[in-house]
Amino acid sequence: MLMADLGDIRVHYDDRGPKDAPVVAFANSLGTDFRLWDAVLPHLPDGLRIIRYDMRGHGLTTAPEPPYFMGDLVGDAARLLDHLGVRECVFVGLSIGGIVAQGLAAERLDLVRAIVISNSAARIGNRAMWDERIAAARAGGVEALADGTMERWFAAATRKDRPGLVEAFRNMLTRTPLDGYIGCMEAIAETDLYESTARLKLPTLGIAASEDGSTPPDMVRETTDLVAGSKFHLIRGAGHLPCVEKPADYAAALTRFLQEIGHI
Repeated sequence: MLMADLGDIRVHYDDRGPKDAPVVAFANSLGTDFRLWDAVLPHLPDGLRIIRYDMRGHGLTTAPEPPYFMGDLVGDAARLLDHLGVRECVFVGLSIGGIVAQGLAAERLDLVRAIVISNSAARIGNRAMWDERIAAARAGGVEALADGTMERWFAAATRKDRPGLVEAFRNMLTRTPLDGYIGCMEAIAETDLYESTARLKLPTLGIAASEDGSTPPDMVRETTDLVAGSKFHLIRGAGHLPCVEKPADYAAALTRFLQEIGHI
């Protein structure tokens, strides 16, 4: 177990592969931890240094009392990469992790040479929607949001044919610390990165999934298109977590991008 002491929080992370190899860093979505990426890793090419971490308030990372701000989450990612001596990584973020990717590229271009905006956008939802979910979580815990979340996270076929997988991620969701879940929802609610993302000038891949009930393909494409020269890839038959439902397809899209930008 690896823990990085960043002063105000301790971040749980995983660091595998040669230390002098090209780095791909992964940031998890709301209500998951870095195990989100487990199924993708075996499909990635050898010769990469893979860094994953549990976002603030998730997994084994410290869960401070809310509120959180997106600047906190971007700062955590930057401080972890600094702590590990990383420069010019490809930063892959899903959902809230994709917002962190955009913010990190805007603020610390020394750390990233390319980003992947997966199932994410410059702005997700609106303040009223998030306030409603925050109120539900305060009243009934994360459990109160679990069933609706599974419908957005997984395609109908997956919910029918792979109940064990859905149950595992439902458990991951409901075991997320309440402070961390609410804190990160508050961070998403106050974030709009359209202007800063439109100024980005680095290789960017947007990944969307056809059955995503949280960030539909058109939403992901709209944000991806803000970055000049960006690429977009649609994974069919998956919901909000295509890296879980279609890991080989996800890894293939990511690998092609890494090849195109000369990262492998």
